[in-house]
Amino acid sequence: MGLFSFIKNAGKKLGIGGDDTPPDTESVQKELASHDLGTKDVQVEVVDDKVVLKGVVKDQSTFEKAVVAVGNTLGVSAVEASGLKVADAGAAPAPAKAPVFYTVKKGDNLWKIAEAQYGKGKGAKHTLIFEANKPMLKDPDKIYPGQVLRIPDLDAG
Repeated sequence: MGLFSFIKNAGKKLGIGGDDTPPDTESVQKELASHDLGTKDVQVEVVDDKVVLKGVVKDQSTFEKAVVAVGNTLGVSAVEASGLKVADAGAAPAPAKAPVFYTVKKGDNLWKIAEAQYGKGKGAKHTLIFEANKPMLKDPDKIYPGQVLRIPDLDAG
């Protein structure tokens, strides 16, 4: 656990390179900081078309949002997050638990994704998926094929 795959030619374009050109480290660091997730102490490195994250974040949600924020970048095919730990109040930072991610397909919307992930009749839980992907998602109707979304546990809120 710790290496997450993304679609290289889908996502937000950073910098001035072409579609196959990975963004530079500084651009990815700025993109992560722009979401104000509490990741100011997270180190970012771009190696070929992979982003490597290291450091400590406050909780599992921040870990997952950091991975999605940098992974949904044009030119990035993977995020290596084994060096990114989750702080636990009073304990030493620990590895994050395995998150659940979903790659958006053509024709998807959050209702369909909720039904597929949580079960038939649970489409109304689409709001949980939207909230779990804020601030990267600003509008529940603006998702695109290839985008990777966090899928929170039903009991997480």
